[in-house]
Amino acid sequence: MSRVLVVQHAANCPPALVGDWLADAGCELHVATPYDGSPVPPLAGHDALLVLGGPMGANDDADHAWLPVVKERVREAAASGVPTLGICLGHQLAAVALGGTVEVNPRGQQVGLLEVGWTAGAADDPLLGELATPRRGVQWNSDVVTRLPEGAALLASTPEGEVQAARLAPRVWGLQLHPEVTAEVLRPWADEDRGSHEARGIDQEALLSEISAAHDELEAAWRPLADRFAALVRATRSGVAVEPGTTS
Repeated sequence: MSRVLVVQHAANCPPALVGDWLADAGCELHVATPYDGSPVPPLAGHDALLVLGGPMGANDDADHAWLPVVKERVREAAASGVPTLGICLGHQLAAVALGGTVEVNPRGQQVGLLEVGWTAGAADDPLLGELATPRRGVQWNSDVVTRLPEGAALLASTPEGEVQAARLAPRVWGLQLHPEVTAEVLRPWADEDRGSHEARGIDQEALLSEISAAHDELEAAWRPLADRFAALVRATRSGVAVEPGTTS
């Protein structure tokens, strides 16, 4: 089995659906929980790296001592060609680790089901190419990547130009959206944001109900991401180049 190092940044930000899908695709997940004082394991001995979301910022190294270690793991993975996927905060950490910039979105928090705005070049991407068709994803973020690392490829963006997906290095990808979440996973996030959402007139119950109703749609849209990532991990282990449209 392919062994995936998973970095979880908070108790209420688990790998959830993506973890289940990767396990179904033949991956063994080694979940690190540095928020509880546990160390971030070395990358050695793992075939892939998955960095999840969290409530902290990608530049909050002084407040969360493990973040610099995670960034170093991303740089190690990029240098050695270990397939890496960052989700939300994980995407932002990977971008910063590789020379990009993350800032608070001046337009405010992005929350809810959003259309993915694929770029013309996304169809040729080894990981996301076969997903580059109309689909929605859940976003729940206040920060965004405002400058990609040198040599990165923008794969999806909002109509306002905010990064939704990027290939940050040849085998490092970042997704601003959350393919892993369900309405149940989002519930404590919503509780934490209740005050700000009330001030903005966001109906949290309607929002969570919409996401819950879209469960089958989102499963069909994003399970292929885990299948594709697992295929890339297997191919990398065996030294086989994987092109868009192939999964073995």
